[in-house]
Amino acid sequence: MTEAPPAIRVAGLVKSFGGRRVVDDVSLSVRKGEIAGFLGPNGSGKTTTIRLMCGLLTPDAGEGTVLGYDIRREARAIKREVGYMTQRFSFYEDLTIEENLNFVAGLYRLSPGRKYVADTLADLGLTERRHQLAGSLSGGWKQRLALAASIMHRPKLLMLDEPTAGVDPKARRDFWDEIHARAAEGLTVLVSTHYMDEAERCHRINYISYGRLVASGTVAEVVRNAGLTTVVLEGDALPEAARRLRGAAGVDEVAPFGATLHVVGRDGAALLATAARVAEDTGNRMQKAETSLEDVFIQLMGDAKDNMK
Repeated sequence: MTEAPPAIRVAGLVKSFGGRRVVDDVSLSVRKGEIAGFLGPNGSGKTTTIRLMCGLLTPDAGEGTVLGYDIRREARAIKREVGYMTQRFSFYEDLTIEENLNFVAGLYRLSPGRKYVADTLADLGLTERRHQLAGSLSGGWKQRLALAASIMHRPKLLMLDEPTAGVDPKARRDFWDEIHARAAEGLTVLVSTHYMDEAERCHRINYISYGRLVASGTVAEVVRNAGLTTVVLEGDALPEAARRLRGAAGVDEVAPFGATLHVVGRDGAALLATAARVAEDTGNRMQKAETSLEDVFIQLMGDAKDNMK
């Protein structure tokens, strides 16, 4: 059986602003129906990379196809198939939910607009709230309205830029359940996020730092390929242990996690020897632990070269 072509395949993407490369030779592939996570520090270029793939920006260099369209020659066709939702929900707060969606239906020239709006309200559980003013909604319901506006024209590709910022944990979980349901129906999703638990809900993740793609794959692949060893220290003298561990042989990162201390490094043998010695000297307990996605990303951030300088 022949594998379906990817929804997105790009190579060598480059984009500069003011003489600075914001996206630097990025190549990647995203399957149809895949939720692709984009992670990285603020200013890393992840949002610009997504916009290049969605036809919202033209690359200075590089090539590729999105939904079968060439990113350079057919950007307008790509944009017609994209739903775009940012962390700053864009709607009129003095209009109701239904009135906001009627406005969006008009912008997309959806016909019959009334049916598109009614179907979207029902689809996202907004029908009973359709007469509620958008400005009076909680963060979670505003998020749901923003999602409704983004998918009402039935896009094949959904771009989510920090979509759950400022939203409570239950609303975040409900939102992700909704996104997974859409992906199961064939919608391809690109999402940028700072939350590690959200990254772990993506099918594949891409870590971008200072314009360069430095890690890509499933969460398990990214953690495994990082080649890190992690140990955890517990006890009453953790501040002293942390002081001794920082800069010691084999130790790359030391970070408190609640009542424990996470110690991470690439040289596993050196790390284990150092941590065992410090734990014994300070009267703490040490045990080996699984490396977390957050451990990996902190390491990647420390390795990256800042292109702002």
